[in-house]
Amino acid sequence: MSIDLTGSSASGIAADLRTRIERGELAPGTLLPSVRAVAVDLGINRNTVVAAYRQLAQAGLVEARGRGGTRVADRTAVAQEGYAPDTVLRDVGTGNPDPARIPDPTAALARSTRPVLYGEPVIDPGLEAWARAWMTDQLPHDDVRITVTSGASDAIERLLAQALQRDDAVALEDPCFLSALHTVRTGGYRAVPVAVDAEGMTVDGLRAALEAGVRAVICTPRAHNPTGASLSAARAASLRAVLEDHPYVLVIEDDHFSLLSRAPLHSVIGPAQRRWARIRSMSKFLGPDTCLAVTASDPDTADGLAVRLTPGTTWVSHILQRLTLALVTDDAVRADIERAAEHYAARNAAFARALTERGLPTTPGDGLNLWVPLPAPAGIVREELMRRGWLVREGDPFFLSPDHAGAFLRLTVHDLDDSSAAALADDMALAAGTRRPGVRSGRIEA
Repeated sequence: MSIDLTGSSASGIAADLRTRIERGELAPGTLLPSVRAVAVDLGINRNTVVAAYRQLAQAGLVEARGRGGTRVADRTAVAQEGYAPDTVLRDVGTGNPDPARIPDPTAALARSTRPVLYGEPVIDPGLEAWARAWMTDQLPHDDVRITVTSGASDAIERLLAQALQRDDAVALEDPCFLSALHTVRTGGYRAVPVAVDAEGMTVDGLRAALEAGVRAVICTPRAHNPTGASLSAARAASLRAVLEDHPYVLVIEDDHFSLLSRAPLHSVIGPAQRRWARIRSMSKFLGPDTCLAVTASDPDTADGLAVRLTPGTTWVSHILQRLTLALVTDDAVRADIERAAEHYAARNAAFARALTERGLPTTPGDGLNLWVPLPAPAGIVREELMRRGWLVREGDPFFLSPDHAGAFLRLTVHDLDDSSAAALADDMALAAGTRRPGVRSGRIEA
């Protein structure tokens, strides 16, 4: 198939190809002309074509396949959290909290009803006062505004939309939280990967992303999903120092695990930052169906976020807001949340020890999940575990850079009893080739 491209700049060529892909003129799998061919046809430098193809690849529109050339990507949806549909296997890749450890809202709901009419404040005054005290730790700014949205993903989508234009670049952790990756791609922004190590987002990775022109940075300060990494005090300080030279880049701090986290918060939002937002969702400790998140931000960002809310939902249900306030200010509920936090940490630590004893060294991070490095390709291990009755989640969908994928599983095991956990650990060792058939281990205890 011949493709006559137009444009003399990287953005022009990328825009031409994007339009054809979006109109369906170039189907998934279509081979694009080689860089050399395009450069010759248009009379431009090869590096210009390389940059155009790179923009499209970062937006998820094309895939570079080495000697197989660059092809139009299959625009399948980004994988999402939750139970896999239509399976008889034991699903240990859900990313879900334990439903038995989500507080019962029945009594609080009875105290949370009152008619609310058009024109009333969009944020319940009680929730706003509580949230302001909760959200401002380590924020070196006096003028902090509070906004309530329908969950963290809703907040991120609206924050990016009020600050960015299509094709703008956004720095994302690599591997990345699936919801953030989905939000960036569906918004038409270019995802720029920033590597994550045991201390969280890397300094060199952030510096490179800023030099590449990103206009927003999304950072998880603790309980990074999927790895469980949390920023150390030193790492956070180094990241703030890098961001000082970019005060107008929008810094979004997604502190999704908040009340459940076993790690201290070390913020990347410094005093020099002019555009910033910190998001805390209720989903992990009050349940995903709560669909409520609180955002603290600078006044201009808050105003932009409010404008983005105006043509749509306008406000989050006041019944839901008052229910949230009733729960998070109840001493018994807070004690339940603390016990849930201890449970998640203990169960993940116990399972990590079991894997390590079976030849699969695993470090428990913070959060609901475990990130397990493998000595064999994840696809092979996954298929063998399926034959043994388990459904696990490969690490590949979490990565922006395909070079880093292929050797990880993300597991959600906190709700397994000791016997089931031991069976899974044994089966994983067999599937990964670190234990001989017929050798079984004992129970797992926290």
